[in-house]
Amino acid sequence: MSERTEPPADIKALFDRYSDHGTMTIDHLLTFLIEVQGQKSAAKEDAEAIVNSLIALQLPNISQSKALDLQSFFRYLFGDFNSPLSPSGSVQHDMNAPLPHYFIYTGHNSYLTGNQLSSDSSDAPIIEALHRGVRVIELDLWPNSDEDDVDVLHGMTLTDPVKLIQCLISIKEHAFVVSDYPVIITLEDHLTPDLQAKVAQMLIQTFGDMLFYPESECIAEFPSPEALKRRILISTKPPKEYLEKKVQALEENDPESIDREDLEDEDDKLEHNAAPEYRHLIAIHAGKLKGGLKEWLRVDPDKVRRLSLSERELEKASETHGKDIIRFTQKNFLRVYPKGVRVDSSNYDPLTAWIHGAQMVAFNMQGYGKSLWLMQGKFRANGGCGYVKKPDLLLKLGPNNDVFDPKANLPVKTTLKVKAYMGEGWHSDFGEFDICSRPDFYLRVGIAGIPADSGMKETKEMGDNWNPAWNEEFEFPLAVPELALLRIEVYEYDLSQRDDFGGQACFPVSDLRTGIRTVPLYNTEGDKYKSVKLLMRFHFVSPE
Repeated sequence: MSERTEPPADIKALFDRYSDHGTMTIDHLLTFLIEVQGQKSAAKEDAEAIVNSLIALQLPNISQSKALDLQSFFRYLFGDFNSPLSPSGSVQHDMNAPLPHYFIYTGHNSYLTGNQLSSDSSDAPIIEALHRGVRVIELDLWPNSDEDDVDVLHGMTLTDPVKLIQCLISIKEHAFVVSDYPVIITLEDHLTPDLQAKVAQMLIQTFGDMLFYPESECIAEFPSPEALKRRILISTKPPKEYLEKKVQALEENDPESIDREDLEDEDDKLEHNAAPEYRHLIAIHAGKLKGGLKEWLRVDPDKVRRLSLSERELEKASETHGKDIIRFTQKNFLRVYPKGVRVDSSNYDPLTAWIHGAQMVAFNMQGYGKSLWLMQGKFRANGGCGYVKKPDLLLKLGPNNDVFDPKANLPVKTTLKVKAYMGEGWHSDFGEFDICSRPDFYLRVGIAGIPADSGMKETKEMGDNWNPAWNEEFEFPLAVPELALLRIEVYEYDLSQRDDFGGQACFPVSDLRTGIRTVPLYNTEGDKYKSVKLLMRFHFVSPE
């Protein structure tokens, strides 16, 4: 923070209110934390920790007295230790519920470095995904050219292969670097029984006791993330032989909905062709039951299974069977994947899937853009551990087997007030925007959630200013705050061409810490900038 940065009027007023003659003691600061920051359980040790962190920055006039002046108080508020979310690695959600009760950070074709048709296959994007907290890794298994080993690649495309064993070793080495909670490997396999047996041997030799698999397919309730810490789970449909005529038939019928798992669903009796040692390792069995959508969504009280739907299939299903989808996801897993025409590795809006309880919303992690910003924002919750507990409204089963209705006209539960004070750091992280003038920043703030809650609002432009001070407040009435994400985007106005990107952030509303907070901004790929940040205030108001 520049010494010349002036605290906003609200900050000055709060300092005057919670200090005595220009001095804020530790006791004053504790009262501020409880009354303004909403930290009801804050203790004196929390206030002391803030003061000690400021002392470590060698701020003047603080080390001896352990009291804050206005500038050091402002430094605390506009500092890295005043995040809108609890610190990374701090898990707050109950992790003892069955695994289907959680949204799970999920990748699609996790081995691809770029587009779906001609990019390289590698373990590098798998490693990067795991380091970002992704917990579901997808691998497509094919025989190598000599048909004596197993490659990972996007079949029937020009993508180059990577060896399966290389991917497995990298998963083992990086699976639990940022989170101890289980990693699920979804396999889409196109192998003969002898190669399936080889895969089983690779899995056992690589992961050993880390592998979790139930003794029986009949399991009434899946274990919890807590019970499965540092375990590896395999999810796939017991395989069958893939026939090109089936691929061609599906492509001619509906090219957007192709997922090779669908090709396995036509003849269940062939499941037993799988190598028994391979089949035994499957922890989460996948596949569609015979019949239409109603049968696909049928809940078996004695089994937990995984259903996969394309984004387009989900959109159609949600129109006619929305409640059935939610009932299904209360016990079983639903995986949603990008439609086949997304060859550029772009992504889709994940909200429809989350609103209907889908746990595995599979994304191309190299498909940078606003959809991925929402995904990254969702999983900043719960300490970034890759598992987010579903809200109770998606898990409750009421009278007459009734569940949450995403289409219902619901009353406002709370209103989120967001005040944008100021921002800084662009000069350090961006350099110049316009050669001839200083930047003109504006801020877009909004909600992504159920349709009734969603929308964006804008501040005015702050002309010719590297440290814009907007001092604007917005209100967002929310009917389902449990599923809402707060979206924040900064742009630099450009009269002659498209406005320049100046950073973005996304956070789950249910995990927001109230009060005045420092909001770090991220680049288009989701990496946090070193210096760019905003000072904002968050406040919830109950309806009258």
